[in-house]
Amino acid sequence: MWTLTSDVEAYAEVAEPFLLGDPVRNTVALTVLANLRAGMPVEDPRFGWWSVGDEVRGAVFHTPPHPVGLAAMPVEAVPPLVEALRDVPGVVGTMELTSEVTRLLGPPRRTIAQRLYRLGALSVPDAPGRGRPAAPADYPLLVSWWHAFDAETGGGTGDPADRVARRLAARELFVWESPEGVPVSLAALSPSCGGVCRIGPVYTPPSCRRRGYGAAVTAFASQSGLAERCEQVVLFADLSNPTSNAVYRSIGYEPVSDHAHISYA
Repeated sequence: MWTLTSDVEAYAEVAEPFLLGDPVRNTVALTVLANLRAGMPVEDPRFGWWSVGDEVRGAVFHTPPHPVGLAAMPVEAVPPLVEALRDVPGVVGTMELTSEVTRLLGPPRRTIAQRLYRLGALSVPDAPGRGRPAAPADYPLLVSWWHAFDAETGGGTGDPADRVARRLAARELFVWESPEGVPVSLAALSPSCGGVCRIGPVYTPPSCRRRGYGAAVTAFASQSGLAERCEQVVLFADLSNPTSNAVYRSIGYEPVSDHAHISYA
């Protein structure tokens, strides 16, 4: 049975212990919950949990304008969830779950296939320059890069200026500098949830690509997370981009599960 609510604390009280049972696969759900508690603005949110008797076996979250997020749940929980939500503009979740949504609602307008990776033994690449935490002086550049990243991937909603400001203040952004001291690549690192941090996004402007900067800044942000914040680091990679998948594997990231972002709106 699904229980739905707009009360984030009511949701957290019931669903968070379930989500923490597998913080790697539930990394997005836990990060969204942490951000909401930290004051992330949201209008008309919906949260829910799937229970069988007294046992919680699934969770869902929707923070418009983002898609409905499917945390771990059995496939049989999907049809009653779709019926309860009624309006489903888009969904993110494992391939198993999003395939069931597609079976129920028909082909989506757009599908982005992704792979969740977890860091094994980190292999630090040999790239020119150095990594460092982003500083307030980097803000205008990082906003412009975030705009470019959203334009390239077709993701993101609204002006990223506030997101960059929040993440900069929380020390979640890292840059790689060229030997001349010029920022050439960006990686973000989510807060630790259940001992897990998540890398993303990673962006290198086109003029600076194919020099190892993306791998270097990802490794640097991963090292920083393990040294200061968490026990495990994960990231998502777009399966249509074999280069990024190869880069992440080269520095020690190992596949966990395949996911999809499907859009109907």
